[in-house]
Amino acid sequence: MSPDIEQVVNKTRLRLIPFMLMLYILAFLDRANIGFAKQAYQIDTGLSDGAFAMGAGIFFVFYAVLGVPANLLMRKFGARAWIGGTTLVWGLLSAAMAYADTEIKFLLVRSLLGAAEAGFFPGMIYLTSQWFPQSKRAGIMGLFYMGAPLALTLGSPLSGALLEMHGFMGHPGWYWMFVIEGGLALLAGVATFLYLDNTPAEARFLSKAERDHLAATLAAEESGKTTSRISDGMRNKTVWHLAVIYMIIQISVYGLVFYLPSQVAALLGTAVGFKASLVTAIPWIAALFGTYYIPRYSDRTGERRNIAALTLLMAGIGIGVSALASPVIAIVALCFAAAGFIAVQPVFWTMPTSMLTGAALAAGIGFTNMFGAIGGFLAPNIKAQADILFGNKLAGLLTLAVITIIGSIAIMMLRKDKKAQPEKQSA
Repeated sequence: MSPDIEQVVNKTRLRLIPFMLMLYILAFLDRANIGFAKQAYQIDTGLSDGAFAMGAGIFFVFYAVLGVPANLLMRKFGARAWIGGTTLVWGLLSAAMAYADTEIKFLLVRSLLGAAEAGFFPGMIYLTSQWFPQSKRAGIMGLFYMGAPLALTLGSPLSGALLEMHGFMGHPGWYWMFVIEGGLALLAGVATFLYLDNTPAEARFLSKAERDHLAATLAAEESGKTTSRISDGMRNKTVWHLAVIYMIIQISVYGLVFYLPSQVAALLGTAVGFKASLVTAIPWIAALFGTYYIPRYSDRTGERRNIAALTLLMAGIGIGVSALASPVIAIVALCFAAAGFIAVQPVFWTMPTSMLTGAALAAGIGFTNMFGAIGGFLAPNIKAQADILFGNKLAGLLTLAVITIIGSIAIMMLRKDKKAQPEKQSA
């Protein structure tokens, strides 16, 4: 008698998702913590606003260029070696930011950090597609995506507290923030080599019957997909459409992430520190709820496109309202914005993983993530340039809001695909 696939999936979820979530928290924290260090770091190093925006964005240039080959290399060498190795390297580089006290060093380390992290996130999406059935993926990826709001919920007070270490052993607070948070990633890299299994066939935590049943379930799904070659995936118009949508989503995400601490501090009339970081955590707490419930609802109903479009629309409206409202209303609006642009992403990723397989899937995820990285590069620069062009600090946020709403329209323009099987029928 075959094992119950629901039980096998639940067992796999409990084994993989907490660990993947922990890695994503550290990855997101190490790429976004310069937002907390912004004010003090610029004062101490003399870094201009333009240089800061360039450094915040240049991370994504190398992240974008190396995304596709990195994912193909992970497929070749295995998740354990690839994810473990890249985590060690990015942890070391994140800690090295403590010594980036000139503009040239800042841009260099941010560039190398982007190269080091290029294989991590698309690798995690690809790994999810190799371990979980299609009908479960939005909810599974929703749990994984909780890493971003958790990084900013837990990371906001942590980063704020570390900034308060200013003067300890003669170093500024941002020095300790980079060293300690980078050191945590180094430890996680070592743990990856010991904990992670490459494929269901190698899963040490499953019995042989469970491994065989999970592998057979996944193989049956993959057999129905015809797009398996890299060239097929790259020529697919829907893949390009999805890539542009993902770029817009990331413009929304990083346009707010890099500037949210200073925006909240301005609303409170204070400097970025522990107090402002606590309030900054509120939108990310809201994002946790949205990221948990919205993808699970998508799995339950089998609806992808409309849910993704409405969720991103909520984010765009939230960003726009936050720029125009009173402080209390602005914080509430930021809650809806954060919930929207984080929760839309796990629903979004069910789309390319439902149509691609094999090398095409690995390359397609990397390709789509490459466009997202371009969005991450453009985001801080779009905001900064809009502020300068219109001579108003609100212009950047309003521009981001308009771009996000355009993204929701682009999702609605996708062809309406056959619905996935609802969760209750998938067993």
